Amino acid sequence: MDFVQLLTCPTDLVPIFKFLKFGIYPIIQIGIPIILIIMGSIDLGKAVLSSDDKEIKGATGKLIKRAIAAVAVFFIATIVSLLMGLFSSSNSGIDTSTDAQAGSWKDCWGSLNRNS
Repeated sequence: MDFVQLLTCPTDLVPIFKFLKFGIYPIIQIGIPIILIIMGSIDLGKAVLSSDDKEIKGATGKLIKRAIAAVAVFFIATIVSLLMGLFSSSNSGIDTSTDAQAGSWKDCWGSLNRNS
């Protein structure tokens, strides 16, 4: 599969793209941050119940680090999409005018919906 085929939204890859967009992407963007914050809260709760100041400080630090990681994971997909949009906007040297479905990967990604 060459680069031009990737720009044309190949129909044989549509199920994979749908699985990524509606299956994996939400888990990464929503699920992982929630899990990280819950894990940090559990650690902090255990430390508070033990009433040890050193453990509470350590658990607070862990919670802060996990919250920062959760925010980073939440926005990483957006950042990657923006970067890919910048790189894909310059299709110089590639002639896709011969293909009826020619377009960028963003057009292919945007055209996907759950029902079809």
